[in-house]
Amino acid sequence: MIKQNIISLLLAGLLFACQQPATNTDEQLDEQQFIKISGTCLIEPNGDTLHIKGTNLGNWLNPEGYMFGFTKTNSARMINDMFCQLVGPDFTADFWKQFKDTYITRQDIEFIASSGANTIRLPFHYKLFTDEDYMGLSVSQDGFARIDSVVNWCRDNKLYLILDMHDAPGGQTGDNIDDSYGYPWLFESERSQQLFCDIWKKIAGRYQNEPVILGYELINEPIAHYFDNRDELNSKLEALHKRAVKAIREVDNNHIILLGGAQWNSNFKPFSDARYDDKLMYTCHRYGGEPTKEAIQDFIHFRDSVNLPMYMGEIGHNTDEWQAAFCKVMTDNNIGYTFWPYKKKNDSCMMGIKTPENWDKIIAFSETLRDTYQHIREARPDQDMVRKAMNDFIKSCRFENCVPQKDYITSIGLTCHEN
Repeated sequence: MIKQNIISLLLAGLLFACQQPATNTDEQLDEQQFIKISGTCLIEPNGDTLHIKGTNLGNWLNPEGYMFGFTKTNSARMINDMFCQLVGPDFTADFWKQFKDTYITRQDIEFIASSGANTIRLPFHYKLFTDEDYMGLSVSQDGFARIDSVVNWCRDNKLYLILDMHDAPGGQTGDNIDDSYGYPWLFESERSQQLFCDIWKKIAGRYQNEPVILGYELINEPIAHYFDNRDELNSKLEALHKRAVKAIREVDNNHIILLGGAQWNSNFKPFSDARYDDKLMYTCHRYGGEPTKEAIQDFIHFRDSVNLPMYMGEIGHNTDEWQAAFCKVMTDNNIGYTFWPYKKKNDSCMMGIKTPENWDKIIAFSETLRDTYQHIREARPDQDMVRKAMNDFIKSCRFENCVPQKDYITSIGLTCHEN
């Protein structure tokens, strides 16, 4: 029996090792195995031009309120606090652990690959790589375990992966999308900037030899347009980029680094030295407006002026007709794209999550005034009912229970296959 157990443990260890992505090893892979840049194009290892086409795994590792049906409670921190007020911290922690296990699985990645996509963008929160409380964990955060899983799934399905720090230390945007406190403190905090660079260096050190990863997107949508001092903040963006690029290059010279413009990845004027590294590309976002070349002419002009690739990291939340028209514009003008998001409550995504019974009670609580303990007590619905609704939401997130949005999928240039 003892001998059998030892053999079983050795086999399990071997299986685990075989499932791990290429990480920080002494042996450097031939750089020809990685995506390359040639002017405004991306070149695959086999010499083909890569036109990025895919989706974003938003809400999985960076929860956003509207994907749950919430409006006022719209950042990860606010959602967590609201759930704790409803059902307590322990049940909330268990909810997040199940959520992470369920929301995105191998089946989801297989479905994305079957649609004809070639790239996935993975937004993540910096807290997944610190000892801060986040999504049910603290000291033993699982950021690498989650990314390792996606790397393995993408490798098995011949998909490329872009790692996107959607929520940076201190906040890079100053709105709900970066889970901040309403201001882009990152640009005014040396401590946050150092942590930002340290995390990227740690990530790059682990994945330096992983060709499934197309590149590292340093920060999502820096510096919202709301702030009167945005020009001053904009002037600090390129310096922070360079600092992070330098940190990454200390351990990884293989991967492309993606840089987004200021004001929701739309303003590239702050960049005066666009070619300071030989593996840079730029990324823009567009929601709304006319689906025409004129709508993205500034992006095209900047791309052509620096002779580097431009990629539409986020686009969507519109009619099927609008999305189809914009896909043609982007394809005709050599701008790859990943639509936002892959999965959320109801529609306007590739996979819709059905609303569980009594979820409206949770939405109502999320919208009510909760600025005092009395208000929380008065507004809190029955806890057993809420716990069941939250558990039902987890079940609704499972791939087999989601609803493929056929017309949406077709509109973004992909093919829908039944799950």
